[in-house]
Amino acid sequence: MTDLTLPYRRRLWPLLLMPTLLLVAAIGWTGFWFFSAAQVDRIVDAWRAREAAAGRVFDCGDRSVAGYPFRLEVRCANARVELTSQTAGQAASQTPVTAKLGEILVVSQIYDPRLLIAEFKGPATFADRGQPRSMLLNWTAARSSVVGLPGPPQRIALVFDAPALDRISGATQLPLARARHAEMHARQIEGPAPDQPQIETDLKLEGASVQDVHPLLADPFDAHLRLLLSGLKDFRAKPWPERFRDIQAAGGRIDFKEARIQQGEMIATATGSLGLTPAGNVDGELQMVVAGLDKVIPKLGIDKMLEQGVPQSTLDRVAPGVRAGDVANVLGALDRAIPGLGKVVRQNANVGVAAGINALGQEAVLEGRPARAFPLRFIDGAVMLGPLKIAQTKPLF
Repeated sequence: MTDLTLPYRRRLWPLLLMPTLLLVAAIGWTGFWFFSAAQVDRIVDAWRAREAAAGRVFDCGDRSVAGYPFRLEVRCANARVELTSQTAGQAASQTPVTAKLGEILVVSQIYDPRLLIAEFKGPATFADRGQPRSMLLNWTAARSSVVGLPGPPQRIALVFDAPALDRISGATQLPLARARHAEMHARQIEGPAPDQPQIETDLKLEGASVQDVHPLLADPFDAHLRLLLSGLKDFRAKPWPERFRDIQAAGGRIDFKEARIQQGEMIATATGSLGLTPAGNVDGELQMVVAGLDKVIPKLGIDKMLEQGVPQSTLDRVAPGVRAGDVANVLGALDRAIPGLGKVVRQNANVGVAAGINALGQEAVLEGRPARAFPLRFIDGAVMLGPLKIAQTKPLF
């Protein structure tokens, strides 16, 4: 009998199933990406409206969305922001400060939209609206990340490499602040009650300096601060003075869990707590431990005050209540605060003041070096080193 078996015919549909599923998934994913991209304008506009109500008006000269297939990249070229009512002295009726930035790139993974990563291209310029630019901020790299949006942020990070802030006067740029590196990390943690969250902040500065604020800040220094902020119950966008007022009303404070500053041979650490008075001034006390205190005494200006005839403005800053032109009264005041200090100051102002301030505290050891431990008090905005007023802070609202 002849074998009439037909050739085996393979089924084709199993071979086409996987490519078909991949094609359907790609079409679905593409639709989802374009839908998400279409929501960017709505989300950004809603965010801009909230910020505008808080006195911060953001705008983009050119906004575009890219990043297909796995990311959303929102690029904002020629970014601009107008700031009003962001400091205690700036009323809503005053001319806003305008800041301009070259470009902002915000990136979000399509599968994790609560995480936003941003990069900033400088320089940024600042000016009163309608006026020439007055300050310029530049950097080699700047980036940030935010976790938790669109609700209250859970974590925030901001990093700058080589930030440089200049004051512009005509065609001249004058250095105002510099740093090799600056970074800030903040996260929301549980407070003593569910409706009382706290903000833990970690701030690091390397090679930082600030001009025209206080002589102590003019030379490069490194700083590391770990702070705990309480009293922040409302995370809605609002001007900073209003937010500081809310914190004060809630009894909020800033706890210094860790603070270390090094400037040359001087090293200082601090712990303590600061709050705000009803007038918006800083109030509280920090326990300082300082090694190399004698290295910064000349920057406090006390020795110059005595040597140069005691100008009344300087005298009001470091020894309130003593009249100018009466150095004997100054030395008498120092003698009353620390017996024998006035006599030593007559002989050597720097050594005398250093000895007097050393007498304010107790002997201590800091990182293997002899040091002094003493309180640094903030009394309604005045910064007091023992009986001496060394600075005055401005109200925050």
